[in-house]
Amino acid sequence: MSTTLLTGVVGSTAYGLATTSSDEDRLGVYLADTADVLGLRAPAVLTGSRVSTAPDVTMHELYKFATLALKGNPTVSELLWLDDYVVETDGGRALIGIRDAFLSTRAVRSSYGGYAVQQSRKLLSRHEAGRGGFSSDVARRTAKHGRHCLRLLRQARGLLTTGTLTIDMSDQREELFAAGDLAARDPRAFAELFEKEFAAMDAVTSVLPEAPDVARVEAVVVELRLGAIRDAPTPR
Repeated sequence: MSTTLLTGVVGSTAYGLATTSSDEDRLGVYLADTADVLGLRAPAVLTGSRVSTAPDVTMHELYKFATLALKGNPTVSELLWLDDYVVETDGGRALIGIRDAFLSTRAVRSSYGGYAVQQSRKLLSRHEAGRGGFSSDVARRTAKHGRHCLRLLRQARGLLTTGTLTIDMSDQREELFAAGDLAARDPRAFAELFEKEFAAMDAVTSVLPEAPDVARVEAVVVELRLGAIRDAPTPR
């Protein structure tokens, strides 16, 4: 049996940007059964994820979670910086305790900044494709897209400046929603705002190391695996 290490509410709810139409998204990390890890299916097991709905829950195996977090994946990384958790075990707290080890200047600039740029370009392409008739639903999704692009850049700037990931962005809610409305109404003006925000992020002198502390992360991953072996019931 796999063991859940950590689960929390992420996405718009965690950011303080949820609306009446927002779903509650949960993200978590689990430890696969030791027999599966040691067996022939190990590659598929270690890179596995489990997705369920009502509520929307995505769970990543520890190996997959750690490798994504070391690359600065924004969606995965935020799990380690929440204020509260739905499930929080000793193993989960061990991961939270080394959350700074996952961070690096290179990964934050590449993942947060790069992902925001990619999403911004998709936003503009969507707007171009909708020139003939931009439905209210597409406008709503574009607005959400726009505010989350800006949110990513601001979180990246905070990470580079302080070494801490700010999840709750509710103090900037009005400004972020205004940016989203601008994205739906005037994509060129939004692009100018985005470029300004990107330049501000790019100009930050980072307090983070250039590379993550892989050895520190690996030590915890190994200890969690060994702990699972020690805690396994002895065969009769």
